[in-house]
Amino acid sequence: MPMSASTIRLAVLDMAGTTVRDDGVVSAAFDAALDAVGVAGEGPERERAVAHVHATMGQSKLAVFRSLLGDEHRAQVAAAAFDDAYLARLAAGSIEPLPGAEATFDALAARGIRVCLTTGFSDAVRLAVLDVLGWRDRVDLSLSPGDGIRGRPAPDLVLVALMRLEIDAVWQVAVAGDTRADLEAGHAAGAAVIAGVGTGAHGLDELGAAPHTHLLDSVAELPAVLSRPPVEPSGRPARR
Repeated sequence: MPMSASTIRLAVLDMAGTTVRDDGVVSAAFDAALDAVGVAGEGPERERAVAHVHATMGQSKLAVFRSLLGDEHRAQVAAAAFDDAYLARLAAGSIEPLPGAEATFDALAARGIRVCLTTGFSDAVRLAVLDVLGWRDRVDLSLSPGDGIRGRPAPDLVLVALMRLEIDAVWQVAVAGDTRADLEAGHAAGAAVIAGVGTGAHGLDELGAAPHTHLLDSVAELPAVLSRPPVEPSGRPARR
């Protein structure tokens, strides 16, 4: 069992909304994807689709479209349209690091804590984001859902990061993200620190209803959190 938060050796951090600010690029890409499969821009079908997208933020984009559309071909078309729309906006310079994200990478690295960035984006989008931000060599690892790796809220991304970076135990892992799916994945993986971050899709009140040990205004607060003793996970709204 962990003696203190100083035993953390790996931080698994979400990308969009946690470490990356995209100024609505994700929402615009979802709109393009829904248009591509004929989900009308107005009316109850679109409203239900948008509500589903919000509720499933942080999950694999292909999995979201599969559950929404119930048809593999349409899901693949929607996922491809999402990627195309996101990549087009990347080329226009529509993303940037969230304040404190890069300083957090540096602070964790200085303490010997490895950093893995995880996302529900496809491999192509994830790598393009890293290239635009110049982060390929800034972090130790990045992961997307794919063959043999389920997306959130399954624990796979966290556990694969642990294995690839040769971390010895789940209680040496901290997880931080801006969606319920991030926190549920961290909880399922048994992470010692599960931090909700209030800079993205789901606000702190919504994150407080998911399993968590901490609720933070931004990822910039994470290094300080990892200097404190651990706390028991909670599913209730709370600030620590």
